[in-house]
Amino acid sequence: MVNLKIDGKTVEIEQGATILAAAEKAGIRIPTLCFLKKVSPTGACRICVVEIEGVAKPMAACHTPAVDGMVVTTQSEKLYATRKQIIELLLVNHPLDCPVCDAGGECELQNITYEFNVTRQSFEAEDVSPGTIDGWPLIQQVPNRCVLCEKCVKVCHEVVGASALFTNDKGDKAFIDKHLELCEYCGNCVQVCPTGTMISKTFKFRARPWELRKTATVCTLCSGQCETEVQTKGNEIYRVVAEDGCGSNDGNLCIGGFFSHGYVASDRRLTAPLLKQDGIHQQPVSWEEALSRVVEKGRAAGGAACAGLGSPRLTNEENYLFQKLFRAGLGSNNLDSEARFGFLRGMMTLRDQLGLGGASNRYDRIGSAAAVLVFGADVTAEAPLVDWQIERACLQGDGKLMLANMRRVKLARHANIFLQYKPGSETGLALALARLIVDKGLADEDFLNQYLADPAALEQLRTVDIDQAAAAAGVSRALLEEAADHIGGAESVAIIFGGDLLKGCQAEAATAALADLALVSGALHGDVGGLFPLDEKGNMQGVVDMGVAPELLPGQQDYATARSRVEKAWGVSLPSGGRDAAAILEGIEQGEIRFLYLAGVNPLVDFPESGRWRQALDKVDFLVVQDILASELTECADLVLPGVSFAEKSGTVTSHDGRLGYLQPALKPVGEARPDGQIFAELLALLGGAPVEAAALQTEIKDLCGLYEDVCFTGRGRRSCQKLPWQPQPKQLKILPVSAGDPVEGLQLLAGTILFQFGSTTTYAPGPAEVAPAGYIEMNPQDGKASGVREGGRVKLTTRTGSAVGPVRFSDAVPQGLVFAPVHFADVNVQQAIPIGSCYVAVEAGKA
Repeated sequence: MVNLKIDGKTVEIEQGATILAAAEKAGIRIPTLCFLKKVSPTGACRICVVEIEGVAKPMAACHTPAVDGMVVTTQSEKLYATRKQIIELLLVNHPLDCPVCDAGGECELQNITYEFNVTRQSFEAEDVSPGTIDGWPLIQQVPNRCVLCEKCVKVCHEVVGASALFTNDKGDKAFIDKHLELCEYCGNCVQVCPTGTMISKTFKFRARPWELRKTATVCTLCSGQCETEVQTKGNEIYRVVAEDGCGSNDGNLCIGGFFSHGYVASDRRLTAPLLKQDGIHQQPVSWEEALSRVVEKGRAAGGAACAGLGSPRLTNEENYLFQKLFRAGLGSNNLDSEARFGFLRGMMTLRDQLGLGGASNRYDRIGSAAAVLVFGADVTAEAPLVDWQIERACLQGDGKLMLANMRRVKLARHANIFLQYKPGSETGLALALARLIVDKGLADEDFLNQYLADPAALEQLRTVDIDQAAAAAGVSRALLEEAADHIGGAESVAIIFGGDLLKGCQAEAATAALADLALVSGALHGDVGGLFPLDEKGNMQGVVDMGVAPELLPGQQDYATARSRVEKAWGVSLPSGGRDAAAILEGIEQGEIRFLYLAGVNPLVDFPESGRWRQALDKVDFLVVQDILASELTECADLVLPGVSFAEKSGTVTSHDGRLGYLQPALKPVGEARPDGQIFAELLALLGGAPVEAAALQTEIKDLCGLYEDVCFTGRGRRSCQKLPWQPQPKQLKILPVSAGDPVEGLQLLAGTILFQFGSTTTYAPGPAEVAPAGYIEMNPQDGKASGVREGGRVKLTTRTGSAVGPVRFSDAVPQGLVFAPVHFADVNVQQAIPIGSCYVAVEAGKA
């Protein structure tokens, strides 16, 4: 620690801290323009200059270290004059367009100009600024407004890790430019810009900041659940922003949070219940008639013939009411969600092996890890917030990044080691890393002896054939050895895995292998690092926690074990048996499921074997679709119930790391649309259930679940509340025996996510459509040549499940032997070709 005096106040602060940080600790404000706490200081604007006793010239407080015994003055006539002159220099040739500049009213340069009473211009110079850059999607850049603070460049490089922005040219001709191919269109450059240089095209000229009503909430597009502020005028969202220093996202957003809200105002919004009156045409009906028809048809079918699919787009409360509606109201346990195809598979393995129902630690504990392993995940696309934590650990910090993936994703640019494995080899690869750590004597022995149920089970790992695993994966043993050295030798380890692994054909075995690796590497030991499963969909954790699965009741409780307890709490008898999503599909095909309720989910695009789902829905006697947007799915429905978006309702959502996020309504529901929870509650009441009060419902969830005792369901002015982290229990953790499995052969089709879309909902938003308007198929140029297709041509992919057709893009990021297609787009609908139980499959590719 060092001690110094600032404006007569004695301040004690840690070695290496800056004068600016010491002043802040003392409650002393030093004016800044280019400083941004979450990035390294630039020292560009010099407005933060201070006087230091014994130093001849003023020094920038933002990057001058505090030294023991230092005496600092932050306010004097000389400093005021210096700062005023600096501002005048910044304003040379700065356009006087405040009345039409989008930053007007929230411009830091405007504020500091006013603060220092800069009312005249003492300097003049030739204006050599480039013209407005209007060719970038979503963002406009006005160079002559720029003060070259480089906040945008720093955030893009250090926080986002895109490194798209850079300073072009030199001297007074310098301006901020962009490598468009690297841009993630996150909008963070717009958010940190202290002037009107970086402009959101979707917001430009639409409103003044003081006109906007601000609502604190969270983004529900991915499992990161960033804290946001929705800004509205009238009954429309004008923009979404985030505040520095708040939440795990620390003011950062991705393209989803910043630019994707446009779907809320889509002209495809459903505004009234629609009923097929003649079996063909849908006509508006009253809510009373619509709800009574659901009850009538559900009762007529009987519990065994009723089925429902919930959604990670719904809140915790809504998913809880949905499963209660089916179990207590309709007498059916035929209940599931798309968690079945990925996250639930891995979570059940982690629960049995480690007693873990999600991530083992908070997301912000990734940012301090000494080693990070990302396995089977495109983190940038699945959870951008987690990407930023990885950048903090390994780009801003000294952490080592190991990436294991089938294709070259963005993080490969930063990885110390890239293990590009072949489809089907993931389990063997994870086991080989675990064995190498054990063989090298790097295993966390103290932790294992304390927490493993059977420490002798560790010997199972010694049976893994490392050379065979390396050969099957297509990676060198030397590279595996190096990765094992980094992981095993690190003081703290974060292991992150996602869709490619959790939705793959080896999901359970691969998850168990990664859990073994987490055990021996020390990832589960200590406050930093951890084991982190990811899923792209926003409230996937909540849909599982609330028991929307036939084998689970709320709180991830086993249905058979907890059944009597829930029966007592609800005062009903619960149904026996139950079908999961795959069995529901089979039941429809066999005529055994006659009533189907789809709540916020579209199996025609989002589910594997989507073509099979399309044919099956025609066989359902009565199909209820509850959604916010008209689509091919709603056209199939016998009854359409209009729900509302995240911005039109209250409730909670849960991230994988145990954060409870609070939604606050920023808009009134459109037309006659109703919050989904209200619809379920009214149906439950019509079926004989008790009226639902919000406070009583949240108490019921806490009492029955057992997962939320340590959090508050009401925000009380906050956007989120962090649950207590998982704590391992002595002698409760297991090393599970798993086999590597058989490698797959031939050309493989991989279906996955991309950064610019989230699920299929955002495909209706104008913002993302600027950069990802339609589906496509990505191939290695050599595979494209062998298949007889050309860049930009159309290719047909045929698998044992079905086929998909779309335009082809050639890319070296996809290795030979692999074809990649994003799952978001209905036009290609790659899920038609993907089987249930895997996200990759053998494929034949040919010219369409």
